[in-house]
Amino acid sequence: MTDPTTTTIVSPDHGKQFLGHPRGLVTLFMMEFFERFTYYGMRAMLVLFLTAAATDKNPGFGLDEIAANSIYGLFTGGAYLLCIPGGWIADRLIGQRKAVFVGGLIIALGNFLLAIPSVPALFYLGLAVMVTGVGLLKPNVSAVVGGLYEGQPGARRDAGFSLFYMGINTGATLGPIIAGTIGEVWNWRGGFFACGLATLLGALYFKFSEKHLLNAGLPPTNVPREQRQRTWMMIGAIGIAAATVAYLLFTGEKIPTKEQLNNWLFMVEVAISVGFFGYVMFFGGLDTAEKKRVGVIIVFFACAALFWAGFEQQGTTFNKFAQDFTDRSLFGGWFPDHVHPTVWYQSLNPIFIILFAPFFAWFWVWLGARNLDPSAPFKMGLGLILLGFGFFVMIGAAEIVASGDAKAGPQWLLMLYLIHTFGELCLSPVGLSNVTKLAPPRFVGRMMGTWFLGAAIGNTLAGKLGAYTSSLPVKDVPHQFLLMTLVGGGAGVFILLIARGLRSWIGDRK
Repeated sequence: MTDPTTTTIVSPDHGKQFLGHPRGLVTLFMMEFFERFTYYGMRAMLVLFLTAAATDKNPGFGLDEIAANSIYGLFTGGAYLLCIPGGWIADRLIGQRKAVFVGGLIIALGNFLLAIPSVPALFYLGLAVMVTGVGLLKPNVSAVVGGLYEGQPGARRDAGFSLFYMGINTGATLGPIIAGTIGEVWNWRGGFFACGLATLLGALYFKFSEKHLLNAGLPPTNVPREQRQRTWMMIGAIGIAAATVAYLLFTGEKIPTKEQLNNWLFMVEVAISVGFFGYVMFFGGLDTAEKKRVGVIIVFFACAALFWAGFEQQGTTFNKFAQDFTDRSLFGGWFPDHVHPTVWYQSLNPIFIILFAPFFAWFWVWLGARNLDPSAPFKMGLGLILLGFGFFVMIGAAEIVASGDAKAGPQWLLMLYLIHTFGELCLSPVGLSNVTKLAPPRFVGRMMGTWFLGAAIGNTLAGKLGAYTSSLPVKDVPHQFLLMTLVGGGAGVFILLIARGLRSWIGDRK
């Protein structure tokens, strides 16, 4: 997230090159590779660790499904929610470069706290620390990539971002496979330690090679000193208020449950989004055309929140389905329990992204050259339909499990993740691109931050849905997947039906 009034000016000298790109791209590639390794590795283990019995040979906390999935929603939803202040702090105070480095150190610290065998309170503190670090790092590392290509041709910039996103998905692939396998097969705490070590390595490499970033991401120089002081005071006040509320909540007679905390986070996220969009629509000084375009952004925002609510059940519903109801005997001879690790399935989505993202990019260009490229609303609707279709596939797997003692084969989850990845490739890039295109210029930075809020709402809902689904008897799971099919697919069909009207609001008449 960037604010056009405080964006750092980048030197036109692009410095040393690597394969035709700024040498600083390698610095950012490695930072994001290690950070995503950590995030997805830790996320793959989270629910499995929380629900593992304290008496197991690889002990966890022995929480029930509802509590564990609620914690997952709090963690993932909170991480995306804090991207909004994380981008704002960088733009106003410390610059994106320092935010990335400090965020990396904080993430590493959070994982090291997770690795300490101790009381649950210390583990939850580690999660909170990690959420803070993700909020600082995630929105700003992409901004520094953009700064490297200031004044360079658009095609070269796009190619640079493509290489950068390869770092994201490569890290997301290897995190569950390496750290997740260490945690599930050997020791959960060892897996968390491996995640912390990865981000620490990334942060150190970033620090020692940041000279290649030139002026990209340096602290802003056009923010008055008095404003900076007021901002620091406000951040301090918010921090003290948050610590006070936490103390009162968790030291009182009635400590809130994890599910209650998840519900409160969801309500806060919805309230912020309603308040922001309401302010822009009614008090933002927009003309009629601008209000229509913001209306389209609101529709896309709702689509994204719904999509992520279903998609992000990778770490909740489908993670537990892989553990409890999937035949994992393939390659099982390599492991003590004769089954391959559950966490491996969490690497399927980034693998499919690496394999199929170039095809989707080519396909949209190929259609565009023939004046057949679908409109943005059509692609959003298609993404939701594919979300629903993925749940439809899982009805068959759930029926197999519900019918007796048989487990479903791994091909069901493979197909689910493939279909949901196709839905992601239809919806996510289109939504992000259209926010920048449709937002009124004076609200672009804040609209981009609010787009992260849609992901936060979706991730929080994923925790709630995962908690509910996991609490159902096995015989009721097929019906639950049917409901999710109808919600996702029905929302997609609805968007297709109103696509023509949305195109007219955008100004796209084809």
